[in-house]
Amino acid sequence: MGIGVRIIVGIVALIIAVLVAAAFGGDDYSIERSVVINKPAQEVFNYIRVMGNQVHYSKWVMADPNVKLTYTGTDGTEGATMAWDSQDKQVGQGSQTITKLDDGKRMDLSIHFIKPFEGNSTAYFTTEAVSPSQTKVVWGFYGKKDKYAMKLMHLVFNLEKSIGSDLQTGLNNLKGVMEK
Repeated sequence: MGIGVRIIVGIVALIIAVLVAAAFGGDDYSIERSVVINKPAQEVFNYIRVMGNQVHYSKWVMADPNVKLTYTGTDGTEGATMAWDSQDKQVGQGSQTITKLDDGKRMDLSIHFIKPFEGNSTAYFTTEAVSPSQTKVVWGFYGKKDKYAMKLMHLVFNLEKSIGSDLQTGLNNLKGVMEK
């Protein structure tokens, strides 16, 4: 068997291995990152709970200066929704709704993606006092990879790494904004 045939067989075997791995991969995913901000926990939490503030730190919201943002309900309270619509494929279209607030400690968000792909996820922020003037903030995502395409996308594009990197960028931006 020639070297060309061996290369083709190797490539086909690799593709089959990736497809099989995606088929049998887990259904759940969880990604989180953290940062310590030099401000009191309640002050940090009060800033995070207002979704409109994401224009100052979220990598995704900041990616398109022309993104159309629409707010319903009272921002910073349970039931409030922020919807986005962008022509930029990195930003896409969707909405997030505050589903639960534990004042000073945790905010849960239900996220519905419409474009560039349809899907649902849950995000959360937690704040924990490290000292009276320092707060550990955790930003996380979790959900289900309930469709084969999502399992394949998580595997091929290493979404743990790419989404995790975007979360960390957002947290670093948040730290910069809060510590000004």
